[in-house]
Amino acid sequence: MTEAKEERRSAGELEASVMAALWAAGTPQTPGQVQLSLGAGLARTTVTTILARLHDKGVVERERQGRGYAYYPAREARDAQGLTARRMHSELDRDSDRETVLARFVAQLSPDDERILRDLLESDDR
Repeated sequence: MTEAKEERRSAGELEASVMAALWAAGTPQTPGQVQLSLGAGLARTTVTTILARLHDKGVVERERQGRGYAYYPAREARDAQGLTARRMHSELDRDSDRETVLARFVAQLSPDDERILRDLLESDDR
């Protein structure tokens, strides 16, 4: 395997980096602005592709800025925890037997996580 291929980051890692840059900026960012903030030697076309994929997934929204777009996190993905929750929902939606999936998920929780989940479900603040 070549050295360049070994250094190649996964799409998930690139998406996480782009999201971190958007969260840190706090305002809509163009692909060029995201590229500069990452400072990782990524091509602007690569950043544009990642942003377009995140938009297709509903993780980021965009607004017209000049001839292109400026991107910002979608409401449900305003922070890392929101993004994780969104991913959990996506995974749950992929299986038609939600009850079994949820039962197995809960069965694998640590006692502390089970207590937290129970408290959240009993709370009026949902």
